[in-house]
Amino acid sequence: MPLVSPLSANHDSETRQLAEFFNETLGFCPNSVLTMQHRPEISQAFINLNKAVMANKGRLTSALKRMIAWVSSNAAGCRYCQAHAIRAAERYGAEQEQLDNIWEYRTHPAFSEAERAALDFSLAASQIPNAVDDAIKTRLYEYWNEGEIVEMLGVISLFGYLNRWNDSMSTTIESGAIESGTHYLGKHGWNQGKHV
Repeated sequence: MPLVSPLSANHDSETRQLAEFFNETLGFCPNSVLTMQHRPEISQAFINLNKAVMANKGRLTSALKRMIAWVSSNAAGCRYCQAHAIRAAERYGAEQEQLDNIWEYRTHPAFSEAERAALDFSLAASQIPNAVDDAIKTRLYEYWNEGEIVEMLGVISLFGYLNRWNDSMSTTIESGAIESGTHYLGKHGWNQGKHV
């Protein structure tokens, strides 16, 4: 059982309108957003932040942003967000070989050195204590500019919020996310955990 029950998608008309964004990214409105509606100011602000963070202003693709989110959520241990991130990566055109081998991004040939630098940054920034150091910075600047690094950290920070929200709430995971999590992550032990 979740800590707080999600409300109907029709509870707050402004949230409902903003949440149409998730029909593209996930194919459904997440239960996390429906729970945030208990305070509509939070659900509305969250959706607007999500849209701003996921907008592409540089060379970062939508697929890579979702893989950054997956690495961050994997480091945090949030199974809900792991499944959402891999589903969104799939829906935004991540290469099949990358989706199938996301666990091996550091060594698998489907990932470029620029992608590895971004994903290593995500892992280091998501650890407690934080592990971003001069070596991570140097590698990032080999491939990415400051604006792109800000976009990456926006994704990592957004998912830091989501990881804490969904694991603390025990947010019930939706069937579409279960399907993607099982398909891409199940071979490495992913399951719904507390999100049933």
